[in-house]
Amino acid sequence: MQTVLSVQNLQKSYGKKVALRGVTFAVQKGTCFGLLGPNGAGKSTTMKILTGIVGADGGTAHILGLNANHEQNAIRRQVGYVPQNITLYEKLSARDNLVFFGEMYGVHGQVLEQRIREVLDQTGLTSRAQDAIESFSGGMKRRINIAAALLHRPKLLILDEPTVGIDPQSRNHIFEMIRTLKAKGVTIIYSTHYMEEVEALCDDVAIIDQGNVVVQGTLKSLLSRFASKAVYVEAEAFEQLSLLPGDVQCERRDSGWVIETDDVMDTMKHILQQASKQRIELQALEMVRPSLESVFLTLTGTSLRD
Repeated sequence: MQTVLSVQNLQKSYGKKVALRGVTFAVQKGTCFGLLGPNGAGKSTTMKILTGIVGADGGTAHILGLNANHEQNAIRRQVGYVPQNITLYEKLSARDNLVFFGEMYGVHGQVLEQRIREVLDQTGLTSRAQDAIESFSGGMKRRINIAAALLHRPKLLILDEPTVGIDPQSRNHIFEMIRTLKAKGVTIIYSTHYMEEVEALCDDVAIIDQGNVVVQGTLKSLLSRFASKAVYVEAEAFEQLSLLPGDVQCERRDSGWVIETDDVMDTMKHILQQASKQRIELQALEMVRPSLESVFLTLTGTSLRD
């Protein structure tokens, strides 16, 4: 598989504050790559270095075979960037904003008009094309922001926290756009602190914390290697089932208990046998789906914080 982005040992400080401490990861063509970490972890700084907004203090990044330090103009022609903050002209209409950004990308005339129709359709905002951006909801502004980054049909789309503070309808639109773009072969970098979004969209994941990439891999491999294995059980007399085999930890959750265990099947079998033997009624018994939250906790020792 072709590597679209290769980042090696990126370093960046703002005065005495160290933002990146040697960030390294790679992104493969046609994938949605999740850069997951809390606010302040270094995600936005990494995105800004990749797009030439700020320079790195050390390390290298190659995008589509081009050096990010020396070939920014060539990179901009092939990369779409959607920053965390909305970058639109509030007094202009959605269409006028798209004309402006399209021409900034070097798209003009009838080609630009066709691209504007395409991206408005993609964002579900064709009917609002002539309305001023200031009349849009936060989610609609985000969608137009993404539309602007698609006008030159980039090979790589970089999204920095694209769903912060938006409504569910806009969030669903953005998710569908990402899936459609990926199906067309566009490579996507999706920076976020929302674990459930990475689980829903991404093929590969890098977890970043305090300026370091803690781990990178496919979503499936990270869940398999690091996620806690657990069983959820609801029972009228749970304490009579608590003498469980192996190394287990029990935690109260909702109306039942979560049991972390090295052997899920053996634990469930034991619970069923004990419940049957002691005539204890089980209201629920099920495997807990592994999650990125437990991966993050395992690797960093903390929960993902805002």
